[in-house]
Amino acid sequence: MNLEDIETVKSILSKPQKIVIVPHKNPDGDAVGSSLGLYFFLKSKGQEVSVIVPNEYPKFLKWMPGNDTVLNFERENSESKKLLEEATVIFTLDFNDLSRVGQLEKVLKTKKADFIMIDHHQQPGDYATVTYSDVSMSSTCEMVYNFIEKLGEVDKITKEIATNLYTGIMTDTGSFKYRSTSSRTHRVVADLIDRGADNMEIHRQVFDTNPPSRLHLLGVALSNMVILSEYRTAYITLSQEELDAHNFKKGDTEGFVNYGLTLEGITFAAIFIENREESIIKISFRSVGDFSVNTFARNHFNGGGHDNAAGGRSEMSMEETVQKFIAVLEEYKNQLNL
Repeated sequence: MNLEDIETVKSILSKPQKIVIVPHKNPDGDAVGSSLGLYFFLKSKGQEVSVIVPNEYPKFLKWMPGNDTVLNFERENSESKKLLEEATVIFTLDFNDLSRVGQLEKVLKTKKADFIMIDHHQQPGDYATVTYSDVSMSSTCEMVYNFIEKLGEVDKITKEIATNLYTGIMTDTGSFKYRSTSSRTHRVVADLIDRGADNMEIHRQVFDTNPPSRLHLLGVALSNMVILSEYRTAYITLSQEELDAHNFKKGDTEGFVNYGLTLEGITFAAIFIENREESIIKISFRSVGDFSVNTFARNHFNGGGHDNAAGGRSEMSMEETVQKFIAVLEEYKNQLNL
């Protein structure tokens, strides 16, 4: 965010505004954490603020400060539309293209409000009045911290803000193990702890409150894992029947894809999850090293994300999707075996 952008934001926020914060569809820890962290910051400046998520998010994020104020666009449609109609400023967090918000896209595209984007994904769109985009950042939560700092208001970071931002940074960095975790990330996290974030309790709430059904589902996922040694690749499949048999709830498969990367010699991991309601196979890709799953997802599976973490989708059957995946791997055999 350059000096001109900072002055524009300061000018916008110097006046009373009706602000709506919107994260991407299927919000994760970074999307929810950045939205709620920013929510408390803007409230402290006397602004009228609402957070509207496109759809439901996982139970393991429902403990976060401010969770009870969040509106679900699918469930609370009328109230959400009214707030969006009245909004003078809309912050879009953790996504950079309006296609990432599902049914909310049509509403946002009609708005004449000032849009402010804060995001760390590649190839940002140009819909915003102010675009703060940095693909080198660990998370949108780290960017929200930077945003507050650039406005000269770090002193306004309360325990609630610190807790939300820490949660998003922790989840989006894989508990600080991904390449995007920088020394700056650790300095930000240290300051958030100093300002009230209880790192042990946050970790417990996110990772150590599993229902038995989720661990049983993990067992199924691991038993379904296929290792393709010639491509240094491992993949997991989960059918709708397997999900239903284990009382699947949104977020239950979070992190499953990473187990493939714990195998010796594996640099590329994928998980294919059937979603019969949407008639798609949802896909997550992870890698270590220089193999870009962002490029792989964009080229072959209608997706994208980061170099080492991306998502995609397929409208083919599970069997056809996996067959395509294996066939495409041949094109990348040399890259995967570097």
